[in-house]
Amino acid sequence: MRAQFRGVLTLALMVAVCALLYVLLYGQISDHSIGYFQKLQLAPRGGRLCETNCPCKNTTRDVFTAGSGSAHKETPMLRLQKKDFKQYPIWASEDVYVRDKQKRQMTCPQSLRNSQNTGFKQAFIPDIQMYLHGELLNVSEWNRLAYFNNPFGFMDYTNYTEIKAVVDLIPKPREPLLLPRGNPGCIRCAVVATGGILNGSRMGKEIDAHDYVFRMNGAVTKGYEEDVGNRTSVYVHTAHSITQSLLIFKKYGYNSAPHDKGIKYVLIPEGLRDFQWLKGLLGRTTVSDGPYRNRRPWMQYSGEFDENRFYVLHPDFLRYARNRFMWSQALKGSYWAICRPTNGAFTLFLALHTCDVVDAYGFITEDHSKYPNYYAERHSKTRVIFYANHDYNLEIKTWKKLHDTKIIRLYQRQESPERKTRKPTEP
Repeated sequence: MRAQFRGVLTLALMVAVCALLYVLLYGQISDHSIGYFQKLQLAPRGGRLCETNCPCKNTTRDVFTAGSGSAHKETPMLRLQKKDFKQYPIWASEDVYVRDKQKRQMTCPQSLRNSQNTGFKQAFIPDIQMYLHGELLNVSEWNRLAYFNNPFGFMDYTNYTEIKAVVDLIPKPREPLLLPRGNPGCIRCAVVATGGILNGSRMGKEIDAHDYVFRMNGAVTKGYEEDVGNRTSVYVHTAHSITQSLLIFKKYGYNSAPHDKGIKYVLIPEGLRDFQWLKGLLGRTTVSDGPYRNRRPWMQYSGEFDENRFYVLHPDFLRYARNRFMWSQALKGSYWAICRPTNGAFTLFLALHTCDVVDAYGFITEDHSKYPNYYAERHSKTRVIFYANHDYNLEIKTWKKLHDTKIIRLYQRQESPERKTRKPTEP
């Protein structure tokens, strides 16, 4: 009898505790938040990213409305910390992204978007939201992105209000990054990395013959025009790369980021320091916190810096590029949190989503050991260092695959006869 009484008492206490927790929690968490927590469960260990018909696609309705006003009250979730995960945590919403409502009208018959390659068609999202701006961040979006480490989200960030204030400074783009020139509706682009394969290549005229030229990091051109051209239409960078490149490439004559007339700048927000940089850049104030404290960011760009020609890549776009094209096995290891594609890789994927024809120069190839690390090294030859934060072997394979499937044309010194005789791209 006593045992039965104890059992009933225990059950009653459990019900009472559950009821109390429900009352306390219900006043703090909205129905919408509860739904989100139910959806954002970790995938089973050993699970794969969601396929096209994965149940996680059911959450796209929430993502499409990201950034819009919300009637319910929601508070920023408790932060997740990278140190609590021994490998990359795959969430049910891993392969769900914000889409751009302003779709580009396709008129170029030669566009890479018309590729019939099955793998590319399945991976490519033509209307992925590429740029972050003030209208796209609220508490709901913060909570969604808090599950992903930077630069793919806001994991480990503690202050929603601080980041929100910075993102609010980012203007919504008034026009696409690039507009068609020359051939009706076609945008032809050269993406130029800093690889030593361009040393002595004499590709300068061919590069400059494109409608637009993308560069990144230490984009030194003065004195190297014969090999790499002298035009820059889009410069892609992080706060770290735009500052450190001045030190690394100073001995090669590099004294400022490109500042061609009408140039557009694209920032990869790879960490908190980039938001501190943005606060100073767009607010025209010296940086108050972090490694760039007391710096005046706008001085790193052209003298007439125009915020309407400045773009910030959206964390969803960066995560999509990694997930669908450059998923590394290193994400299963202890260094998962620092593993991400290079700035050059993100630049190439940006070009794939803004151009119809993409030719890549100076990217790493299988025979990279034949060439110096940088094309600017004329009198020395440093070897390419495979740092732990990038999967260079994966990038080698990815560029080769995109080349072989005719999505891009990758400049290689050992090309087939038909590639060697291909005429330069006409403007």
